[in-house]
Amino acid sequence: MLEDSKRSVVFAEIDSDQEGQRLDNFLLARIKGAPKSLIYRIIRKGEVRVNKGRTKPDYRIKSGDIVRIPPVRVKAEGEAAPVPIKMAQSIEGAILFEDEYLLAVNKPKGMAVHGGSGISLGLIEALRVIRPNAKRLELVHRLDRDTSGVILVAKRRSTLVALHEMLRHKTGMQKRYLALVYGVWPKHIKEVKAPLLKNELKSGERVVKVDQQGKACHTRYSLQRRFEGFTLVNAEPVTGRTHQIRVHCQFAGQSIVGDDKYASDSQLKLSRAQGAKRMFLHAHSLRFKHPQTDEQVTIEAPLDADFKGFIDSLVPLN
Repeated sequence: MLEDSKRSVVFAEIDSDQEGQRLDNFLLARIKGAPKSLIYRIIRKGEVRVNKGRTKPDYRIKSGDIVRIPPVRVKAEGEAAPVPIKMAQSIEGAILFEDEYLLAVNKPKGMAVHGGSGISLGLIEALRVIRPNAKRLELVHRLDRDTSGVILVAKRRSTLVALHEMLRHKTGMQKRYLALVYGVWPKHIKEVKAPLLKNELKSGERVVKVDQQGKACHTRYSLQRRFEGFTLVNAEPVTGRTHQIRVHCQFAGQSIVGDDKYASDSQLKLSRAQGAKRMFLHAHSLRFKHPQTDEQVTIEAPLDADFKGFIDSLVPLN
């Protein structure tokens, strides 16, 4: 374990249990208390090396790799940031499922899943504080800060690896989202297959656009309910790219209500005038085969008061 007091380079040899992790996730788990912005910076500057060479944050480490970890200044282990009582109560009240292998949380909108980029405390850091007896808590996947809904956290490395395999091979795990979009969703659009290219601005903000040079992306859609001026759709991401559902909705001509990154100014002005207080994208359900018990697990997250209240205020159409 790298300790700030030693202030020395560590060379970590990857074993079979660690194989397959992204480099950034490996470093986040190894350097306790380090924000993701710091991890990205030391990788970008070449301070982190794999087998003596530079690499990228999404490199998947292999058994036998030697990872050079530079000395970094982080909080000493045991000096975790305190979790505000209101945040702890919110997370405890949002736990949807828990056993000895994993837990699922109905993440509130506005809560980051991890610290970094000016955020000192995210969901995973808070969980590690309020679940001190859980020795290893790791995010299985991620949600945007302004997206609410089901997120999985693994308690064991073997569980994390098994769930990552499901996600990587696009088998065994089904994610369903509810998205309220502007206008009338065209009935003929049942899926969007459009490659996405991610760009990071100097500010660190991520912007994604449809581009033939991007990575292949696929989202399935179905109509849920129609309203005057809006449509509630089910979105099932087959792939799992950054901002995928949001950009695919925009590409289909129906941006998500309250999406201040991809909706137009006129759309945002309209919905805010009607009382929209958030981006209306919610990870509604997860269905997967439990990697340890082989049971089929379905976890559903109810809508929060802002999302449900806005829908209830709309005029339904037949």
